[in-house]
Amino acid sequence: MFSPSRRRLLIHGSILGVAATTGLAVAAPASTLRIGYQKSSTLITVLKAQGKLEAALAPLGVSVSWSEFASGLPLTEALNAEAVDFSADVADTVPIFAQAAHARFVYVAQEAPSPGAQAIIVKRAGALHTLADLRNKDIAVTKAAGSHYLLLAALAQANVAAEAVRIHYLTPADGRAAFENGSVDAWVTWDPYVASVDQQPDVRVLADGKGLATYQRYYLASTRFAQARPDVIAVVYAQLRDAGQCVRSAPQDAARLLAPIWGLDAPTIERANARRSYLVREVNVPVFGEQQKIADTFFNAHLLPAPVETAHAERWDFAQKRAVAIGA
Repeated sequence: MFSPSRRRLLIHGSILGVAATTGLAVAAPASTLRIGYQKSSTLITVLKAQGKLEAALAPLGVSVSWSEFASGLPLTEALNAEAVDFSADVADTVPIFAQAAHARFVYVAQEAPSPGAQAIIVKRAGALHTLADLRNKDIAVTKAAGSHYLLLAALAQANVAAEAVRIHYLTPADGRAAFENGSVDAWVTWDPYVASVDQQPDVRVLADGKGLATYQRYYLASTRFAQARPDVIAVVYAQLRDAGQCVRSAPQDAARLLAPIWGLDAPTIERANARRSYLVREVNVPVFGEQQKIADTFFNAHLLPAPVETAHAERWDFAQKRAVAIGA
């Protein structure tokens, strides 16, 4: 557990008042890379299981520590509090909340869009057949997740005000429980959680992200760590690209590796992975524009304390080995 002084530091550094959820030390030498990840952080999970990242960093004298988070928001809280150095892939929404909290972070890489990897899940026998049917319904979603933006975009497309639905902010596990026991009418989530239920006979997908949200996932680093160890950032980026290629070229092997870790059967994981691009690349500025649309959507929904200019954020320039402004 945290000491009282350390707990105060983490809570003070949390994003929009949500408390950090890990027992990591706030400071660590640059000889240790502290990685935060989620269950859906496929490529980092593969590297962790195979030990490839540790092996690649060993010649640099760098060890790795790992901490799993329930979702992206508490993960970036820990990044903001400098309790982790590197954040494995988070949905496009999450860095915007970090930027709103004035966190010092840099976009290291992004995955190409995967709009089919998140969805609005409903009961097959229920009364929800169109997006407009969500009006006056109870909906479970994880706050600030990519699926949160998917929900807001879906409501906007159907001309349903966000105030016209009852949104319940739940972790993926709690959202699934609420959906299955009938406490909510719809559950908005992402893979592999979508794949864990979408083949059940009483479940159907009302809509996924196609035409609503491109769903790009980003890899982030604390500005401090990236500036101190650009060599480590370069190795991590190369390892992520290689892991993405392996998952795409050998999907069955990847599914078998992940099955015991995720507690899902290999065919379910393979179906989930097929909806993700896993194409890791440097931040592509021309396709970064949706970030501003997402930020404006959350601000207009009164979920951000102030407007966020996403072009003011920083991306990692591998050629210059430093952070540069997105809009530069």
